[in-house]
Amino acid sequence: MNHILKYFPDKIEKKIAEEILDKMDSLEEIRLRTQKPIILKLNDGDKIIKHTVSTEEILACLQMSCENSIYSYQNQIAEGFITVKGGHRVGITGSCVIDQGKVININYIYSLNFRVARQVVGSSHKLLKHIINLEENNVYNTLIIAPPGAGKTTILRDLIKQIASGIKEIKFKAIDVGVVDERGEIAALYKGMPQNDIGIKTDVIENVHKSIGMRMLIRSMAPKVIVADEVGNEKDIEAINYAVCSGCKGIFTAHGSSIEDVMLNPVLKTLSNNHIFDKLIFLDPITKGNIKEVYEINKKNTTYQKVGE
Repeated sequence: MNHILKYFPDKIEKKIAEEILDKMDSLEEIRLRTQKPIILKLNDGDKIIKHTVSTEEILACLQMSCENSIYSYQNQIAEGFITVKGGHRVGITGSCVIDQGKVININYIYSLNFRVARQVVGSSHKLLKHIINLEENNVYNTLIIAPPGAGKTTILRDLIKQIASGIKEIKFKAIDVGVVDERGEIAALYKGMPQNDIGIKTDVIENVHKSIGMRMLIRSMAPKVIVADEVGNEKDIEAINYAVCSGCKGIFTAHGSSIEDVMLNPVLKTLSNNHIFDKLIFLDPITKGNIKEVYEINKKNTTYQKVGE
């Protein structure tokens, strides 16, 4: 995990290394705020480093994260975060520049949040029995829901690996999976090579909106399963409908914490009412990898029946 420190100015890199060099494997986030101390989020709590972060250090950090070409990352910055090698996400806040109702840039950067990405083998184990359809050697159309930071992407990455490589223990044969990795967090392609293990029968398209990427994969790679992280845009409705109507199964994630959140989200509610999903799986926001609730959808009357784990 030491490679993530290369994105920080020397002084900050040394201070972080001095504090937690022996605990790097427990590091989850590094937060920098202008004129504030550095805050590290570890899996057992926060650690405050007494170093006042300067505006110059914030900008230097962003510059290194953008491989010294902030302009080429303009579109990502406008979304509020960028993804660096290894799939780590850097959140950005500051003064937004608006043009015709859309954010086109963020000026006067105030804070950066490095969220450390990890491949946790077996993290999807508890979800498999709800997602795998052994009778058809395929998967159920599934929406995985959890608040930010609850491990959705980590679990999704492990699911992809298992589905695309096969699971001997339950006699599940590997099937073709198409992944739309819009922000480069799942496979973390670097010069065309995945930095994460995503299985032997997985095709990835990166740096493209989900609505475009799904169509490209279906037309060119004929996957049995389409996977995308963090759906919730109106464009996603048409794309997911297209994927399912093309004969693909789908596994997607979204933000939320309850069935009420799904019903209040117009995109997720529309997808549910269109009878897209077979299962809704809510993750435990506290213990990563655990399931909070599972619902099966009755497509005749669009009702949700809670099932046991």
